[in-house]
Amino acid sequence: MADNTADPKRRLLYGRQQGHKLRKHQQHLLDTLLPTIQVAGPGASTIDPAALFDGQPADVFLEIGFGGGEHLISRAGQNPDRGFVGAEPFVNGVAKILAGIETTGLSNIRLHFGDARDIIERFPDQSIAGAYLLYPDPWPKKRHNKRRFVNEENIRQLHRVLKPGAPFLFASDITDYVRWTLGRMLRHGGFEWTAECKDDWTTAPESWPGTRYEAKAFREGRRAHYLHFCKS
Repeated sequence: MADNTADPKRRLLYGRQQGHKLRKHQQHLLDTLLPTIQVAGPGASTIDPAALFDGQPADVFLEIGFGGGEHLISRAGQNPDRGFVGAEPFVNGVAKILAGIETTGLSNIRLHFGDARDIIERFPDQSIAGAYLLYPDPWPKKRHNKRRFVNEENIRQLHRVLKPGAPFLFASDITDYVRWTLGRMLRHGGFEWTAECKDDWTTAPESWPGTRYEAKAFREGRRAHYLHFCKS
């Protein structure tokens, strides 16, 4: 298991982690609901994703940076027999998804309030049935590109934890980040870029629930791109 203290620079989280002040009920959900569905915190031992859920589902999916949680809640609602783990360091996003979980009563979502890398490192090999990285911070300035989640180490960890044939879906409205991701995923050699999205990168996958950020991008005239990979 990786030593989380071995390279402190690697654990830096860039960007803001809180926006507007939380409302009283949002803070109440953070204090009461989050502890009941929270993935083990930093320093814990290996995490078995299936064991996080009652009934231990055969398939558990991961969303890296779920934003407001629209996509995660939709997927969980459509697939009640599957487990979904979401990681997000932005407190307002966590508060938003907690409100959605309270409203829908979904019991197949678990959350990590923090850096997704902290839990991915502790997942066993071939324990995740699929992963999503949707509209991550693009860090568009060249000197900030190294802050992007898609890098060689994170790709290596994703490949390790995904089951053979498991999908990885990346979506972004930033063309440079799309090219960046495609190049690094193919360079790794352990993922196949599937034909589903080769013909039209701007066509969303079937039954795509969308996200709040995606809707904003459309309103502002930006085009979304979808890259669908499978672990080979």
